[in-house]
Order: sequence, then C-alpha cells, then structure tokens
Amino acid sequence: MRPRRRPSGPPERKVPQERINEAIRSARVRLIDSDGEQLGIKETPEALEYAFSKNLDLVEVAAQADPPVAKVMDYGKYRYEQEQKAKIARKHQVSINVKEIKLRPKIGIHDYNTKKGHVERFLNQRAKVKVTIMFRGRENAHPERGRDLLMRLAEDVKEIGQIESPPLLDGRNMVMLLGPTKNAGVHRDDAQAEDTQRSQEALQADRDREADAPARDEEPQPGAQEPEAEARVR
Repeated sequence: MRPRRRPSGPPERKVPQERINEAIRSARVRLIDSDGEQLGIKETPEALEYAFSKNLDLVEVAAQADPPVAKVMDYGKYRYEQEQKAKIARKHQVSINVKEIKLRPKIGIHDYNTKKGHVERFLNQRAKVKVTIMFRGRENAHPERGRDLLMRLAEDVKEIGQIESPPLLDGRNMVMLLGPTKNAGVHRDDAQAEDTQRSQEALQADRDREADAPARDEEPQPGAQEPEAEARVR
C-alpha cells in the first residue's frame, strides 16, 4: 500500500465564522435589531422571519450566552468590514528582526572583516544587529578596548547602519545595537550610478563657471597702459 503523504507545512487554521440564519442551532435567541435595539427573547424561527422581512441576515454574535445573542445585519458587509480591520491591524504590526554577532576584544583582522561582512549582510536585509563583545579573564579590566572595537565597527558600516543603543556593559559582555539606515538594502550599482551622476553634475557646473569667466587675453595685464593714455603722456 502507498503510504499516506503528510502535509509539508503546518495545518492552516480556519477562521471561525459566526452561525447565520438556518445554521443557528438554539431554539431561542436574544434578538438585537440592526440599529442595536434590544427586541427581547424570540423563538429562532420568528427571529429568522423578522430578519428576512428586512432582507437581512440573522447572525449569532454571542453563542456562549443563555440564550445566545443574535443580531440582524447584512452579513456580507459585516464580514468585509472585519477583514478590512484585520488587514489594517496586520499592516500596522511591525516585526522586528534582530540578529546577533559576537566578537572578542583581541579579534584578528581576517575574523573582523568576516564578522563585519555578516553585519553588513544583516543590515542590508533590513534587520537590526546586536553586536556583543565577550570579555574573559583579564580582558574585563580593559572595557575601553571593547568600546573602541564597537565604535570602529559602527564607523565602518555607517553608510548602512546607525547606532540605536550605544556600547553598554552587560555583566561580562558589552553590547551595542545597530539599526539599518535608509541606504541599507540599496544595490551598490545604484549607489555608484548616483555618485557618477553627482560627479558629472559637479564637473558641468565647473565648466559653466569657466565659460562665464572672462578670458585671460581680454583681461588687462599688470603694468600695461592703454594707447590713448600713452599718447597723452608723450
């Protein structure tokens, strides 16, 4: 027999929906009109007839109550408004992704460049980076070395990363938090093209200034006199 294939991902949760119209199981409901007016306890068929007479739906809004509470409404419009509210709530939700990089105060040049590359990659992914300096033994007596290393790293990645939390001692560690700048994630080609354009604009401005300036041949030379002034002297 062929083995049953298991789903690759987690099962999707179905959004719970309210019971409406004939799906309402309770024999009686506490009826609320479309304008919010309390109409009292009604038999479910009577409440359904009332909702249908207004060309609306009967929706069970509080199933745990005794008897359940049902409201007369346009269910399609209600569901649409609920989905829009949920979409806006998800849009305003900010997911903060924090990566961590650990360094030693006496890190070598090659290892430092490797770690710096990781920091740059995380920042370009629009993630925050928690940089931790780990002190051991006598290294705890020189926290300034760790602070200098963190500030050096911040200076090296300043184009795409900015300090959100300065270097602070946390037990035997020193921690600094970097956040992405607006330039993080921008392709290098785009940045180089922008720099080239700025250089060309500056060069053109210099040429325009040179064109507006008088030529050297037209400027009076020092010590030179005009012919008329020279004739008067004679």
